[in-house]
Amino acid sequence: MQHIFEHGTNGRTLLLLHGTGGTERDLIGLAKEIDADANILSVRGNVLENGMPRFFRRVAEGIFDMEDLLFRTKELDDFVQQASVDYQFDRNQVIAIGYSNGANIAGSLLFHHENALRAAILHHPMVPNRDAKIPNLANVDVWIGAGTNDFMCPPQESEQLEQMLQAHGAKVETAWFNQGHQLAMPEVQASKAWYTGIFK
Repeated sequence: MQHIFEHGTNGRTLLLLHGTGGTERDLIGLAKEIDADANILSVRGNVLENGMPRFFRRVAEGIFDMEDLLFRTKELDDFVQQASVDYQFDRNQVIAIGYSNGANIAGSLLFHHENALRAAILHHPMVPNRDAKIPNLANVDVWIGAGTNDFMCPPQESEQLEQMLQAHGAKVETAWFNQGHQLAMPEVQASKAWYTGIFK
């Protein structure tokens, strides 16, 4: 997968997953704001929708191609595993930061692959798969940034995602913002405060 890797110093690795139409460069500034000392592994989605990179196909807005979602989720999990060998980082200290489509594939990693992530910051995610056999998430911390007026991701999606993750042991904190589907600075600052509380 097309990606950028930058070595850090504290043993953690931030897995950056952009939104629809983004690239592997989109979230690097955000990652350095969250944890300037972590490794960065920023990935570009392998699917194109009208020329815009995504991490998996969808049938329509808000309706995922489930077969492709499962395939692409495993593809990403395998890629991170191989990257941990190639770049010599701790696979057990990977924290995903995803926005929109990137948050959805990060959620899918949690739903389908045990021990895929140590933690996740999910900006405006949806429930990736309501039929998933979700693994034990007892050692996973998740922060969800949700919009009270998000036209692409209704509030109940974030609420259901929180409930499903908690039901399988994850420690979840959800913060609400009135910025639509946009990722604005107050949301970034809130996610940083949460992250700092857990890891520093």
